[in-house]
Amino acid sequence: MKKILLAGVAAAGLIASGAAAFAADLPSRNVAPVAPAPVLPIFTWTGFYAGVNAGYGWGEFSKAPGFDDPDGFVGGAQIGYNYQIGQFVVGLETDIQYSDLSGKTRPVTFADGNVGVGRGEVEYFGTVRGRIGAAFDRALIYVTGGLAYGETKFRGLDTTAGLSFSKSKTTAGWTIGGGLEYAFTDNITAKAEYLYVDLGDNRYYGANKAETKFSVVRAGLNYKF
Repeated sequence: MKKILLAGVAAAGLIASGAAAFAADLPSRNVAPVAPAPVLPIFTWTGFYAGVNAGYGWGEFSKAPGFDDPDGFVGGAQIGYNYQIGQFVVGLETDIQYSDLSGKTRPVTFADGNVGVGRGEVEYFGTVRGRIGAAFDRALIYVTGGLAYGETKFRGLDTTAGLSFSKSKTTAGWTIGGGLEYAFTDNITAKAEYLYVDLGDNRYYGANKAETKFSVVRAGLNYKF
């Protein structure tokens, strides 16, 4: 019995030493750990921005028979703030615009039946608007609307009565529109936008009134802070 036990112990020792020798002969695999790929930041529309714009406007002086429809250059600046929630973006924007919208001086029929010549102009306008849209990474499609205000000027001559007139007035109204904005970098965005603006009625000579309505198409650049 003792001989059997001694033989078993000897065999186990030979097996263990052989396994150790085999393990020592295996090639070493000291491989450096693979660094995780860098995660690029996801673009967000959230933040303040400011920029400039320029475009073209055209419209009408309704309720004022004889006044030519105004058109011309518009340009100005805007500031605003966006907040992104998932794919949706909400924001607030205000702008102020120089306007060269004007109609030619031409024969006018006044409310009392007198005739003369007159000219209407939009001197400037501005808006305070909400914006809501859907973001597709760096592209943003949005609708916008809110308050509009501006100064209109009417001047001319009532040839029947021999009286001239010239009146400027700032009125308030509303605006609605939409646009597309694209972020070329994390800070620079460009937009194309359409606005319809209604500045309401303006009594410019006696009982004569005009309602100023116009459309604007413009392109703009923004810097996102």
